[in-house]
Amino acid sequence: MLTCYVRVSTHRQNLESQITEIERWLDGQNVPLKSVRWYREVESGTGLERPAFEELQVAIFRGEVKTVVVWKLDRLSRRQRDGINILADWCEQGVRIISVTQQLDLSGSIGRIVAGVLFGVAEMELEHTRERQAAGIAAAKARGVYRNHGRKKGATKADPSRAVELRDRGLRPKEIAQVLGVSRSVVYEYFKTAETASPI
Repeated sequence: MLTCYVRVSTHRQNLESQITEIERWLDGQNVPLKSVRWYREVESGTGLERPAFEELQVAIFRGEVKTVVVWKLDRLSRRQRDGINILADWCEQGVRIISVTQQLDLSGSIGRIVAGVLFGVAEMELEHTRERQAAGIAAAKARGVYRNHGRKKGATKADPSRAVELRDRGLRPKEIAQVLGVSRSVVYEYFKTAETASPI
Protein backbone atom coordinates (compact mmCIF):
# COMPACT_ATOMS: atom_id res chain seq x y z
CA MET A 1 0.00 0.00 0.00
CA LEU A 2 1.16 3.55 -0.74
CA THR A 3 1.41 5.52 2.49
CA CYS A 4 1.98 9.23 3.16
CA TYR A 5 3.50 10.64 6.33
CA VAL A 6 3.26 14.33 7.22
CA ARG A 7 4.51 16.05 10.37
CA VAL A 8 4.80 19.48 11.93
CA SER A 9 6.42 20.22 15.28
CA THR A 10 3.77 22.43 16.91
CA HIS A 11 0.07 23.26 16.66
CA ARG A 12 1.05 26.74 15.43
CA GLN A 13 2.17 25.08 12.19
CA ASN A 14 -0.07 23.67 9.49
CA LEU A 15 0.02 20.28 7.78
CA GLU A 16 -1.97 21.47 4.77
CA SER A 17 0.96 22.75 2.73
CA GLN A 18 2.68 19.36 2.98
CA ILE A 19 -0.54 17.53 2.13
CA THR A 20 -1.14 19.78 -0.90
CA GLU A 21 2.35 19.14 -2.30
CA ILE A 22 2.04 15.39 -1.82
CA GLU A 23 -1.42 15.30 -3.37
CA ARG A 24 -0.04 17.19 -6.39
CA TRP A 25 2.67 14.53 -6.72
CA LEU A 26 0.13 11.72 -6.36
CA ASP A 27 -1.99 13.27 -9.09
CA GLY A 28 1.05 13.43 -11.37
CA GLN A 29 1.63 9.72 -10.73
CA ASN A 30 -2.06 8.94 -11.43
CA VAL A 31 -2.48 7.56 -7.90
CA PRO A 32 -6.14 7.72 -6.68
CA LEU A 33 -6.29 9.61 -3.36
CA LYS A 34 -8.77 7.11 -1.95
CA SER A 35 -6.15 4.36 -2.25
CA VAL A 36 -3.65 6.22 -0.06
CA ARG A 37 -3.23 5.81 3.70
CA TRP A 38 -2.25 8.98 5.58
CA TYR A 39 -0.35 9.33 8.85
CA ARG A 40 -0.57 12.86 10.28
CA GLU A 41 1.48 14.09 13.22
CA VAL A 42 2.04 17.17 15.37
CA GLU A 43 5.23 16.19 17.19
CA SER A 44 8.89 17.19 17.31
CA GLY A 45 11.16 15.31 14.92
CA THR A 46 14.06 15.14 17.38
CA GLY A 47 12.86 11.80 18.77
CA LEU A 48 11.13 8.66 17.49
CA GLU A 49 8.48 8.42 20.20
CA ARG A 50 5.61 9.77 18.10
CA PRO A 51 2.18 8.06 17.96
CA ALA A 52 1.56 8.23 14.19
CA PHE A 53 5.18 7.38 13.40
CA GLU A 54 5.02 4.36 15.72
CA GLU A 55 1.83 3.20 13.99
CA LEU A 56 3.59 3.55 10.64
CA GLN A 57 6.54 1.53 11.94
CA VAL A 58 4.22 -1.25 13.08
CA ALA A 59 2.51 -1.33 9.68
CA ILE A 60 5.91 -1.54 7.95
CA PHE A 61 7.12 -4.39 10.16
CA ARG A 62 3.89 -6.23 9.40
CA GLY A 63 4.55 -5.91 5.67
CA GLU A 64 1.48 -3.73 5.07
CA VAL A 65 3.42 -0.81 3.54
CA LYS A 66 5.36 -0.90 0.26
CA THR A 67 5.91 2.83 -0.38
CA VAL A 68 6.19 5.80 1.99
CA VAL A 69 5.83 9.31 0.56
CA VAL A 70 6.97 12.35 2.56
CA TRP A 71 7.11 16.07 1.82
CA LYS A 72 10.75 16.18 2.93
CA LEU A 73 13.05 13.63 4.58
CA ASP A 74 13.39 15.62 7.80
CA ARG A 75 9.70 14.93 8.42
CA LEU A 76 10.85 11.42 9.39
CA SER A 77 13.58 12.65 11.73
CA ARG A 78 15.65 15.73 12.48
CA ARG A 79 18.58 13.61 13.64
CA GLN A 80 21.08 12.17 11.16
CA ARG A 81 21.65 8.86 12.95
CA ASP A 82 17.93 8.21 13.50
CA GLY A 83 17.12 9.19 9.92
CA ILE A 84 19.71 6.88 8.39
CA ASN A 85 18.69 4.01 10.70
CA ILE A 86 15.05 4.49 9.71
CA LEU A 87 15.91 4.32 6.01
CA ALA A 88 18.15 1.27 6.50
CA ASP A 89 15.45 -0.57 8.47
CA TRP A 90 12.74 0.29 5.97
CA CYS A 91 14.87 -0.70 2.99
CA GLU A 92 15.51 -4.06 4.66
CA GLN A 93 11.74 -4.45 4.76
CA GLY A 94 11.56 -3.73 1.02
CA VAL A 95 9.96 -0.30 1.48
CA ARG A 96 10.45 2.44 -1.11
CA ILE A 97 10.80 5.98 0.31
CA ILE A 98 9.96 9.03 -1.81
CA SER A 99 10.65 12.66 -0.85
CA VAL A 100 8.41 14.86 -3.00
CA THR A 101 10.08 18.27 -2.68
CA GLN A 102 13.63 16.87 -2.80
CA GLN A 103 12.74 14.63 -5.78
CA LEU A 104 14.36 11.60 -4.16
CA ASP A 105 13.47 7.96 -4.64
CA LEU A 106 15.28 5.98 -1.95
CA SER A 107 14.81 2.49 -3.28
CA GLY A 108 18.50 2.23 -4.22
CA SER A 109 21.90 2.59 -2.55
CA ILE A 110 22.73 5.96 -4.18
CA GLY A 111 19.50 7.44 -2.90
CA ARG A 112 20.36 6.31 0.64
CA ILE A 113 23.78 7.97 0.40
CA VAL A 114 22.17 11.24 -0.69
CA ALA A 115 19.66 10.88 2.14
CA GLY A 116 22.52 10.60 4.65
CA VAL A 117 23.89 13.93 3.49
CA LEU A 118 20.47 15.60 3.69
CA PHE A 119 19.85 14.26 7.19
CA GLY A 120 23.24 15.70 8.16
CA VAL A 121 22.17 19.12 6.92
CA ALA A 122 18.87 18.82 8.83
CA GLU A 123 20.76 18.04 12.04
CA MET A 124 23.05 21.04 11.51
CA GLU A 125 19.97 23.24 11.16
CA LEU A 126 18.60 21.80 14.39
CA GLU A 127 21.87 22.44 16.25
CA HIS A 128 21.87 26.04 14.98
CA THR A 129 18.33 26.45 16.36
CA ARG A 130 19.44 25.01 19.71
CA GLU A 131 22.36 27.41 19.87
CA ARG A 132 19.96 30.32 19.44
CA GLN A 133 17.69 28.86 22.13
CA ALA A 134 20.64 28.39 24.50
CA ALA A 135 21.60 32.03 23.99
CA GLY A 136 18.03 33.07 24.78
CA ILE A 137 17.97 30.90 27.93
CA ALA A 138 21.28 32.37 29.09
CA ALA A 139 19.90 35.87 28.64
CA ALA A 140 16.70 34.92 30.53
CA LYS A 141 18.74 33.45 33.41
CA ALA A 142 20.79 36.63 33.58
CA ARG A 143 17.52 38.57 33.99
CA GLY A 144 16.25 36.04 36.55
CA VAL A 145 13.15 35.12 34.54
CA TYR A 146 14.07 31.62 33.28
CA ARG A 147 12.00 28.59 34.34
CA ASN A 148 13.05 25.07 33.38
CA HIS A 149 10.12 22.85 32.34
CA GLY A 150 12.22 19.92 31.12
CA ARG A 151 11.67 16.23 31.82
CA LYS A 152 11.67 15.36 35.52
CA LYS A 153 14.71 13.59 36.93
CA GLY A 154 14.33 9.81 36.75
CA ALA A 155 11.67 9.90 34.02
CA THR A 156 11.98 7.25 31.32
CA LYS A 157 12.38 8.16 27.66
CA ALA A 158 9.25 6.19 26.70
CA ASP A 159 6.27 4.70 28.50
CA PRO A 160 7.13 1.10 29.55
CA SER A 161 3.53 0.03 28.96
CA ARG A 162 3.94 1.12 25.32
CA ALA A 163 6.72 -1.46 24.90
CA VAL A 164 4.45 -4.16 26.31
CA GLU A 165 1.62 -3.07 24.03
CA LEU A 166 3.86 -3.35 20.97
CA ARG A 167 5.10 -6.77 22.14
CA ASP A 168 1.51 -7.96 22.50
CA ARG A 169 0.88 -6.79 18.93
CA GLY A 170 3.56 -9.17 17.70
CA LEU A 171 6.66 -6.98 17.43
CA ARG A 172 10.03 -8.38 18.44
CA PRO A 173 12.28 -6.53 20.95
CA LYS A 174 14.53 -5.25 18.13
CA GLU A 175 11.51 -3.81 16.30
CA ILE A 176 10.10 -2.31 19.51
CA ALA A 177 13.47 -0.65 20.14
CA GLN A 178 13.37 0.87 16.65
CA VAL A 179 9.80 2.11 17.11
CA LEU A 180 10.51 3.73 20.49
CA GLY A 181 13.99 4.99 19.61
CA VAL A 182 15.75 3.13 22.44
CA SER A 183 18.18 0.20 22.72
CA ARG A 184 17.08 -3.42 23.05
CA SER A 185 18.38 -3.54 26.64
CA VAL A 186 16.12 -0.60 27.50
CA VAL A 187 13.16 -2.46 25.97
CA TYR A 188 13.82 -5.40 28.31
CA GLU A 189 14.00 -2.97 31.23
CA TYR A 190 10.62 -1.59 30.16
CA PHE A 191 9.19 -5.12 30.20
CA LYS A 192 10.46 -5.59 33.78
CA THR A 193 9.16 -2.19 34.86
CA ALA A 194 5.71 -2.87 33.38
CA GLU A 195 5.54 -6.31 35.00
CA THR A 196 6.53 -4.87 38.39
CA ALA A 197 3.87 -2.18 38.08
CA SER A 198 1.12 -4.66 37.10
CA PRO A 199 -1.35 -5.54 39.89
CA ILE A 200 -1.17 -9.14 41.15
